[in-house]
Amino acid sequence: MHPRFLLLLAVVALRGKVTAEKKLQYVTVLFRHGDRSPVKAYPADPYQEGDWPQGFGQLTQEGMRQHLELGQFLRKRYDSFLNESYVRHEISVRSTDYDRTLMSAESNLAGLYPPNGEQVFSPNIPWQPIPVHTVPQSEEKLLAFPQRDCPRYEELMNETEQTEEYVNLTNANKDIMELVRNKTGLKIMNVDAVWSVYDTLFCESRHNKSAPDWVTPSVWERLRFLKDFGFQVIFEVYKHQEKSRLQGGILLGEIVKNLSRVAESMERQHLKMMMLSAHDTTMAALQSSLNVFNGRQPPYASCLMIELYSDDSGSPSVSMFYRNDSRVAPYELQLPGCSLDCPLEEFVNITKLSISEDRQKECQLASVGSSKHVIISLVVCGCLLLGLIIILFLSIIRHREPLGSQGYRQINNRGAEET
Repeated sequence: MHPRFLLLLAVVALRGKVTAEKKLQYVTVLFRHGDRSPVKAYPADPYQEGDWPQGFGQLTQEGMRQHLELGQFLRKRYDSFLNESYVRHEISVRSTDYDRTLMSAESNLAGLYPPNGEQVFSPNIPWQPIPVHTVPQSEEKLLAFPQRDCPRYEELMNETEQTEEYVNLTNANKDIMELVRNKTGLKIMNVDAVWSVYDTLFCESRHNKSAPDWVTPSVWERLRFLKDFGFQVIFEVYKHQEKSRLQGGILLGEIVKNLSRVAESMERQHLKMMMLSAHDTTMAALQSSLNVFNGRQPPYASCLMIELYSDDSGSPSVSMFYRNDSRVAPYELQLPGCSLDCPLEEFVNITKLSISEDRQKECQLASVGSSKHVIISLVVCGCLLLGLIIILFLSIIRHREPLGSQGYRQINNRGAEET
């Protein structure tokens, strides 16, 4: 046998051995909800809320099928990792408090954990209830982005709209934005409004509702481009790192904390999967904070998998995969500055730049903070000056002598000369 062929076999065998030595310990799965009805209609839209079976913003049957398929994919991918039957200690599921995300999680779990044996509670229903946790929308601080509770972020958004990139792009698309404004009946037209109109038209087109005559192929392509630019404006374009710390870094910080905690207690670890059901903006925010965002809106049922492995020596590493097309295998993502199999220590160090240690403080406006400091300084200085004046006044009174004495006249004369 040829020596080169033998060498090739040895390399292949070695690679297979290295791969086999890696052991999956924990995975975070974040996905966008499935196909839905529009969130709203524009004023001139011929299709209003009554034209959709469950109204605006609701998961469709196609969306349910998408997540059933994704759940089946996850079952195949993690079949040797997760127990075949549902075990409550192995998986925790969290969703935003929207019908479409809650129903997507439930559809996904139907594919991931089809009941068998004792878990079949009715022979006519190949499904079992699995808990999905959530918090009220007003209290959601982990999965809904962008969060509007941060004055500094709002200031960054205002500054973003003054950047050369933003101004040039909006000027170059004034004609299409004016066309959209005239045809839709919207009074205010900007990148965010174009995004909303595109979303409505997109939902309608997927459900065989005819598009208006003004939506030509060229108009459609430009709307799609502006819609994607809208995602970039929110999380990137200008001061990307700071935006990440104030937005997607919140979720990234929680994920990194969980990875580190699991790595420290692998032998005692029971939880194997954290499943998060959220939105396109959630996916974009997290990917942007990881510097792996491709600049395009994450599609329905897109899924990001962050996997924690350990080797024979116990050294933990992190691998990331993005599934945005059910027809092809997930894309492996590489954290900039690290290898595909990124050692956990390096992963933690690199992502620190995108994670705020005190977001509340970083959200404060610098000008407001500076004004407070100036006011405090003036008050302190004023108090000190008043104190000195009082001390000086009391000192003069204490040392005053009767009129007519020589000593008094001499002090008074010196005071006049100094003034």
